[in-house]
Amino acid sequence: MAGATLLTARWVAGHRDGRHVLYENGEVVFENDRILFFGHGYDGPTARRFDFGMALIGPGFIDLDALSDIDTGVLGLDHQPGWKKGRVWPRDYVEEGPVEMLTPEELAFQKRYAFAHLIRNGITTALPIASLFYRAWNETPEEFASAAESAADLGLRVYLGPAFRAGHSVIEADGTLTVEVDAARGRAGLDAAIAFCAAHDNTHGGLVRAMLAPDRVEYWTADLLKRTAGVARDLGVPVRLHCCQSTFEVETIRGRFGTGSAEWLHNIGFLSERALLPHGTHTDREGLRIIADSGATVVHGAALNHFGDLRRAGLRLGMGTDTWPPDMILNMQIGLMLGRVMGGELDSPSSADLYDVATLGGADALGRPDLGRLQAGAAADIVVIDLAAHHLGHVRDPIAGLVASANGSDVRTVFIAGRRVMSEGTIPGLDFAEAHARAGAQFESPRRTWRHPAVQSIFPPSYEVTRT
Repeated sequence: MAGATLLTARWVAGHRDGRHVLYENGEVVFENDRILFFGHGYDGPTARRFDFGMALIGPGFIDLDALSDIDTGVLGLDHQPGWKKGRVWPRDYVEEGPVEMLTPEELAFQKRYAFAHLIRNGITTALPIASLFYRAWNETPEEFASAAESAADLGLRVYLGPAFRAGHSVIEADGTLTVEVDAARGRAGLDAAIAFCAAHDNTHGGLVRAMLAPDRVEYWTADLLKRTAGVARDLGVPVRLHCCQSTFEVETIRGRFGTGSAEWLHNIGFLSERALLPHGTHTDREGLRIIADSGATVVHGAALNHFGDLRRAGLRLGMGTDTWPPDMILNMQIGLMLGRVMGGELDSPSSADLYDVATLGGADALGRPDLGRLQAGAAADIVVIDLAAHHLGHVRDPIAGLVASANGSDVRTVFIAGRRVMSEGTIPGLDFAEAHARAGAQFESPRRTWRHPAVQSIFPPSYEVTRT
């Protein structure tokens, strides 16, 4: 939009001297894709003004592990173990030859649908994550070229790169879990990812950036991960590797390499300030100290023992939603509760700690001082969150009120790079009701589930269902 836009609300979370600052009855002014002013008493020319009343205007959330899937993980909430529910390939399926479960059109819809939900929840910068369980092997450059188009069309700021792997888990007929490594496929996936980065980094006016997304740490070889880290350095892109996230991973890495995941990554030279590491829940303090010393970022998904100590020790933390719902506010809420329970502290982490991680933490992890904050010269990535809804009650402190009582549906309006991508909960060109119906038709197939039971037996209802 030509000319400056001025936004006002009861609260503005601006940024000054390296930290967020609240302005009561504050103002934010932006022009084109950059913020011009925040605070009180702007006296320059404006082309338009919007008053959002009892609301918080703040920086957009940064999701370092953003759901880009039609996630069926929620169906497994009460139905474990995951390997019996299609979360690991059975041996007979592997021997038949894994296949793509979704068509290119379905994959394109999946990304667009997920991207819209990220915007709906106030996420303005996203690094997508999707399951590889229903893929023949890796994600493809072609689907991510389509994802770049969808992100640009919707206006979402993204870091994209097809996920690739050098191995996978297999569930044997007797229920034993094993890992198989195929280094040739890992090299091919890395080469394809490098080509994608070269073709798509810093496109669509800078809205689309590139990243490297090697899959879980337990499926890799030392030489391939070392090469991946070197490529990330040479290309100047982030590299995200899921690690320290399960007992199976811990046992597998120790069995293959005789050490813990963090120690192994350090020994092979993978760790650096470019490394993003979801989830950090299955390692000891020494492993977390190694990560902290390397400058890598742990992508926090709500449970980390113990949040307060680790932040004080200098561990860099960002936030990732990873699964359904992609609700950053809910993640902060759960993170506050679990952080206090696991740490045994009544006042740590604070609401501000979680808000910082969801904004500044992600920006710092990406080396982007222009994101995650409202200050002059920063990107005009702005979310407006309604604080007048009845379920919030009386709000005296907008950050505490947000973390205690709000949720993603309270996000009212979103600007990204100065473009209003959502207004009053509506995203132009997207019919959510129609999209929900289409998403419901793309559930997972029982074909790749151990012993191939019917879908209704994989995910039975909580109670008996009676239908007419």
